[in-house]
Amino acid sequence: MKRLLITCVFLAALCSAQTKSESGQLGGAKFRIDIPENWNHGLVIYCHGYEPKPGLVDSDPPTAAVLAVFQKAGYAVAQSGYSAGGWAVEEALKDTETLRNYFARKYGAPRETYVTGHSMGGFLTVALIEKYPQAYDAGLALCGPLGPAAWFMERRVFDMRVVFDFYFPGALPSPVKVPSVYSLDDIAKARLERILDSKPEQAAAVRKFSGVRTNKELADTLVFWTFILKDLQQRSHGNPFDNHNTIYEGSPDDNALNDGVSRYAADPGATDYLQRYYTPSGKIEHPVLAIHTTYDPLVPPWVTDAYSLLTKAAGKGSFFVQQYVKHAGHCQITAPEVERGFAALRQWKNTGGPPTPGGLQ
Repeated sequence: MKRLLITCVFLAALCSAQTKSESGQLGGAKFRIDIPENWNHGLVIYCHGYEPKPGLVDSDPPTAAVLAVFQKAGYAVAQSGYSAGGWAVEEALKDTETLRNYFARKYGAPRETYVTGHSMGGFLTVALIEKYPQAYDAGLALCGPLGPAAWFMERRVFDMRVVFDFYFPGALPSPVKVPSVYSLDDIAKARLERILDSKPEQAAAVRKFSGVRTNKELADTLVFWTFILKDLQQRSHGNPFDNHNTIYEGSPDDNALNDGVSRYAADPGATDYLQRYYTPSGKIEHPVLAIHTTYDPLVPPWVTDAYSLLTKAAGKGSFFVQQYVKHAGHCQITAPEVERGFAALRQWKNTGGPPTPGGLQ
């Protein structure tokens, strides 16, 4: 109820101002542009997260409340729905750059441009600021998997599935050949939760390995991961993952797990696709502030920590700061917290003084 009230307050602030809006389609991707009455001639490019189908998600109350933060500060907001759904990194990079150029042609070159997004949109934030350093002044990555896509998908998505299969053989489709009809729905999640509840000892072992706290969260996550594996297999025309050299740890009996877990070979072409879309380099030229929750069943903090190492290895560590908020769940970052993060990012960009890593100030 408290978060709903916060959302309503921010939406009311957005609606109280006269906002010029434009919607349309560019190259197969829907887009929306909102320019507040108090426009300061700055621009925020917003990248949405993983969605099975293409399209905008700005009608979702938490997303709308976050977009209101930027407009309240005087910034125009432009967002692409991407021309494809799923792990649409390839399409999103192209479609977002097309939209940014369209905005500049129609409304004039912004005096400054920020890029931000949730989840996969947070991943796109660092990808865009790496690929187009001349286009962006700073980035705000929210709850994104900020490591190489192939690494994250293998170590989190694929490994969770093969370990689950060791304890619950046959409960889900093969992780290397998910049927094209497999759907992401509540029926599949409820069914899997019942299966987990029926074998509490095995379910506890999978929770221990994955760090996921409840059977409901585990069921939701595993169904989502299975859908993503299907998506990646269709995009890359094969299985991108190989776990022959993986030694698993974190279960109640790692010896039994490593002896019994199924091993799979990757299809080289499939691996190449995932490495192209996208392997971050850490070579950033402008400030990036990442914000993450301290508990996230989908994208644990150890995943986002990887980007800090990449920036340091590239000699760009001074351009990256990560902060956390004390919430549980994926992307459970409130609009007021985004507002504080965005203010800190703008101050960093304008003064050169980075915010302090750690808890969001």
